Amino acid sequence: MRATLAVAALALVLAAPAAARVNLGILGGADRFQQLTGQESAVRHVIVGWGQGQTYGSNFQSLLGSLAPIPMLGFGTVGWGGQLTPLQIAHGRGDAYLFAMNNAISVWGKFIYVRPMGEMNGHWNLYCAFTADGRSKGPQYATSAFRKAFARIYVIVHGGPATEVNAKLRRLGLPPVSGDLLPNPPPTLKVVWNPQGYGSPDVPGNSAQAYYPGDAYVDVVGDDLYDIRGKAEFAAADALYRAHPSKPFAFPEWGLWGLDDPAFVRKMAQWVRAHQRTELLAYFNSRPGSRFDLASKPKSLAAYRAAILPLG
Repeated sequence: MRATLAVAALALVLAAPAAARVNLGILGGADRFQQLTGQESAVRHVIVGWGQGQTYGSNFQSLLGSLAPIPMLGFGTVGWGGQLTPLQIAHGRGDAYLFAMNNAISVWGKFIYVRPMGEMNGHWNLYCAFTADGRSKGPQYATSAFRKAFARIYVIVHGGPATEVNAKLRRLGLPPVSGDLLPNPPPTLKVVWNPQGYGSPDVPGNSAQAYYPGDAYVDVVGDDLYDIRGKAEFAAADALYRAHPSKPFAFPEWGLWGLDDPAFVRKMAQWVRAHQRTELLAYFNSRPGSRFDLASKPKSLAAYRAAILPLG
């Protein structure tokens, strides 16, 4: 009987699927982060302003080339030309930049993450629908406008013939584009919808779900998770993960907010192992001397090497 049980147990182990590998990433100097942690970052994360890569700063080709092997291009709504509101983006005011991004992604031709308007339910972002004290910013910034803006960004950067793109925009009640776009289908391009797990301010209208544009306009669901004064919102990450069972999951930003807490690092590794749809874990950030820098957190650095590196 014991031999039979042992054979059965071995069969279960052999039949169990291997844990999926996670794309480990970093915002900032990947070389320095590798020297510090030993991590060969698959994903290089940058956050740019609206128009950057097209009208100012390094051009898209140089920018994406510097983020190999897998760029993660985050962007907000403020650039040298001023600020766009979510409703303006939804109505096509930002299409020139999105057309340029569509073309650059096609020229890149390899796997890339695009992360528009991250942490949209955080009041510090101009595209959030609410002020810090919970007041609505009005229709230009409403969650309904954000959902439409995000959907438009998704449709345009993924591209395709104008007839197909405009049919999708028509279903959203949005203006058409003026010409054909280059096709950037998943999985070469993955668009990340990335709220915080909880709203700030944490009022009902500012929940993550209030900003969700729908499954058709999201490739990966993300959450930003920081250890702030020893508190990390893993319960909110659980809720966000469960709310989107058909989508891969990611932490495009995570880190230690000025404290050395190896338990948090180990908890993150445990969470990722227990949530098999997690495909991306990108630390924020590698800048020397920043409050997040692992060089000033020796216990957490050791935990990172021991617990996080084996995930990738």
